[in-house]
Amino acid sequence: MNHPYMTEDHEIFRSSLRKFLQKEAYPHYQQWEENRLVPRSFWKQMGDQGFLCPDVDEEYGGSGVDWGFSVIINEELERVGSGLIGIGLHNDIVVPYISEYGTAAQKKRWLPSCTSGDMITAIAMTEPGAGSDLAGIKTTARLTGDHYIVNGQKTFITNGIQSDLVIIACKTDTGAVPPYKGISLLAVERDAEGFSRGRKLEKVGLHCQDTAELIFEDCIVPKQNLIGEEGKGFHYLMKKLQQERLVVAIAAQVSSEHMFALTLDYIKSRQAFGKSISQFQHIQFNMADMAADIEMGRAFLDGLIAEHMRGIDVNAKVSMAKLKLTEMSRRIAAECMQLHGGYMEEYEIARRYRDVPVASIYAGTNEIMKVIIAKNLGL
Repeated sequence: MNHPYMTEDHEIFRSSLRKFLQKEAYPHYQQWEENRLVPRSFWKQMGDQGFLCPDVDEEYGGSGVDWGFSVIINEELERVGSGLIGIGLHNDIVVPYISEYGTAAQKKRWLPSCTSGDMITAIAMTEPGAGSDLAGIKTTARLTGDHYIVNGQKTFITNGIQSDLVIIACKTDTGAVPPYKGISLLAVERDAEGFSRGRKLEKVGLHCQDTAELIFEDCIVPKQNLIGEEGKGFHYLMKKLQQERLVVAIAAQVSSEHMFALTLDYIKSRQAFGKSISQFQHIQFNMADMAADIEMGRAFLDGLIAEHMRGIDVNAKVSMAKLKLTEMSRRIAAECMQLHGGYMEEYEIARRYRDVPVASIYAGTNEIMKVIIAKNLGL
């Protein structure tokens, strides 16, 4: 598919990535699902080939290219399987906090390992008692001398098991009014004293994507691990959520396109009553409806990506895309499962059917997307 923001260089990059994934990902993905983990060796291979954090400056090991290359990575990984979303989170959600708000010393210390695949990152916002209401987080960080003492718990953390560097949202000022002004971001390293992993969480889908609880008990974090300024954490998070939700929308759109292609092939080969089931008008109408939704979704998404790459604030539109495209993928998953006529693990559609629903929950629930849209309508 020709996207308006793509150039010949982008397409060469896509071709190279596809060849890599055909050899190093597709043949192994089912085993990763069974193991409930994407191996660190695959992360390292991605880094060696230049497929991690391509927009990071060359001095830190990146390629310094535009975000269109990251779009390609997200699209091609989604075609392999939704469980690879942790790589997109590393590339386009966590590392940008360091790139934009990190000090020169932080960038020099962490970014080269992020681009090489030697360091896996995560971001920890959600807590057992706080999700969409981010201002209500309870994790605290008290500055004592040259370090912070962190106490609290995070949950549903993507890359939670394998992460080497976790950016956490915490309260450095519990008396701030309004409360969100007391939120700061701290980078916690794997070997930090007082930092431990809780359960590796079992999910309905995304089986190879490691998700965990994180526990901080008088965890010692050096003062120099503060990301940006104290009290600005909420502002940083809100600014970066546009790209995070765009990543989710991209995955949802590609998932819909892929499920539709799987089903189109299946209905052409499946025989019933002496002919291909693709010849039944009811099935043709279902496919026509899905095709129309997918085409409109792609047109809207491509326009948003192009605007985002130009630095335009499209937060309201991104909320619309995240809302509608994730709902579309869930609907298409159900319809395609029905057209396959079997609830069998041997069909790839079964895995897709499990994987897509969570996209309407993470990166801000779809109910929150509606709140954002309504606010932008002046309601």
